[in-house]
Amino acid sequence: MSSPALEAYLEYIVVVKGLSKSTVLAYQGDLEDFENFLKKDIIGATLDDILDYLQKYDNRNTINRKLSAINAFFAFCVKEDFIASSPSLKQFKPVKKLPVLLEYEDIIKGIKFIKKKNWIGYRDIAFILFLYATGVRVSEAIEAKKDDITREWLKIRNAKGDKQRIVPLAPMALYAIEEYLNKRDKKSEYLWLNYKGGKMSRITAFKITKKYLNVSPHVLRHSFATSLVIGGADLRVVQELLGHSSIITTQIYTHIQQKNLEQTVRKFHPLSSEAT
Repeated sequence: MSSPALEAYLEYIVVVKGLSKSTVLAYQGDLEDFENFLKKDIIGATLDDILDYLQKYDNRNTINRKLSAINAFFAFCVKEDFIASSPSLKQFKPVKKLPVLLEYEDIIKGIKFIKKKNWIGYRDIAFILFLYATGVRVSEAIEAKKDDITREWLKIRNAKGDKQRIVPLAPMALYAIEEYLNKRDKKSEYLWLNYKGGKMSRITAFKITKKYLNVSPHVLRHSFATSLVIGGADLRVVQELLGHSSIITTQIYTHIQQKNLEQTVRKFHPLSSEAT
């Protein structure tokens, strides 16, 4: 190996850091690959060298992995006085993928398979519509009490950060909840119960949505938000309804908003090639 600094670093992560053999080999492979690209001692690499090297790769995960190895190496070199300053580069933020979501038709199709043999069937229908109509977290849903529904509004008392918020309940969901409560033969202050009459658990909530829609309850939360954004809702309103403390969390839905705007322009603007 040509670089004493690289040899010292590899010894350091083995002896001092105690990294696993596979991790050490991964670091070694990335750093030796970088040095081979440089065709000079790695210790002399500049920021431009790093940027030129990373341009070989398209995948952000690969880029960030290699950058992590390079940054860690140069941080060690500064600490051990091999160099005065590090030509390190911040990692690229991963592109957030839009969550899986369901269309309204998918949800309606799924609940049509639920048999109303007893109150459990009515519960399952009402629970799915409740999640889609309110966008609540599953932890908030299972803590909901009957008294939290006033006319067409739901008060969410156990939101993150002990904050309260209210969200409107769509008539279809409200009707399904009323039907479920009329059929239910178990008494409890909680809105959602298991078959024994106890408060519904997260596991039961997951089983319901998995059985009929093949998704987790969280997907219905995303589907709720997506439906609003596509319909033209302001992101600040969606933020309030979802209970996000920061608009940054809600901004993942701007991808949907932008796509919807683009499709609208392409379809209806007279200069668009797709316009008829």
